[in-house]
Amino acid sequence: MSDTPYSAQPPSAFWRTAVAEAGVWGYDGLFRSKWTLPANAAFATYGSCFAQHISRALQANGNPWVNAEPAPASASPALAARFGYGVYSARTANIYTGKMLALWVALARDPSLCDTIELWESDGRFRDSLRPGLEPDGFASRAECLEMLAVTARAFARSVREAQVFVFTMGLTEGFESAQTGQPYALCPGTLAGTYDAKQHSFVTYRYPAILTSMKSAIRGLRALNPKIKVLLTVSPVPLTATATAAHVLLATQYSKSVLRAVAGDLSDMAGDIDYFPSYELIAAPPTRAQFFAPNMRSVAPEGVALVMEHFFRGMRFSKKALPTDPAEARHHASIAAEAAAEDLACEDLLLDREARS
Repeated sequence: MSDTPYSAQPPSAFWRTAVAEAGVWGYDGLFRSKWTLPANAAFATYGSCFAQHISRALQANGNPWVNAEPAPASASPALAARFGYGVYSARTANIYTGKMLALWVALARDPSLCDTIELWESDGRFRDSLRPGLEPDGFASRAECLEMLAVTARAFARSVREAQVFVFTMGLTEGFESAQTGQPYALCPGTLAGTYDAKQHSFVTYRYPAILTSMKSAIRGLRALNPKIKVLLTVSPVPLTATATAAHVLLATQYSKSVLRAVAGDLSDMAGDIDYFPSYELIAAPPTRAQFFAPNMRSVAPEGVALVMEHFFRGMRFSKKALPTDPAEARHHASIAAEAAAEDLACEDLLLDREARS
């Protein structure tokens, strides 16, 4: 055979040597960060439920994690978690879509926009439509609800300014919006709070162009807050709890993850300050044979979290040694971190499961 573009390719470029012969536990070179970071580089984490694994593992491994909205000192860990403290770098709750991320960035840049966010009232208690489950009993007044939303918007901005790396886990392509204003909601109204009205609320499947536009807008806003910020994107491997489309939930899941993966990959290719980490591939790619999913076929088992974090720790690059590069050492650190990360996650979308009919 004459020389071809494949002739000089490394073993990682061929399925036989990189996957079939290596095996799931022998993958090498899946992630190599574009950046060389300071040894004390701080991470801010947001996104869908799987993002919580990354934030917990970073903390367990001793890496700086930005907590821009800490719980009151008197709150126990359980009480703090109940009110959404320490889950993400600010109390945003889960951010499932690119449009929601773009909105949070806009609020961070101008907290006065919080006054435009739709509130849901029930029995004299108020919840904002971006994080309706944050306060279990809601807020006592509209003013208090909006003020606490503005507090989080300012904390979000602070987390971006304090971080060197902004980690965002992309989760869904489906969502609900106000039919009048186009404002996205965290959940379908009526799931946790509010009342669903087909005339007032629109179901949207965000396509590739819309998601790319939202993510570009969000990243421009992040750069405005912190010109030196680096953005690390990943895609949640967790399947959809439910779909509001006419498709089977398996097909809707594959569509959603495929589009998100394409957007994340293209964004990474477009700029040096954007990178992609393969959480999705490590857990959901065919060679894993679904071994890292719990019996419900959605939750990621601790062994899967450990594998993800092993590659994360091994692939990050620091100016001084901060994370292990030896595979065995990285696996040990990742296992310890995974134990901390394997606790129950705060996932509002799980509420959709109660809508299922047996």
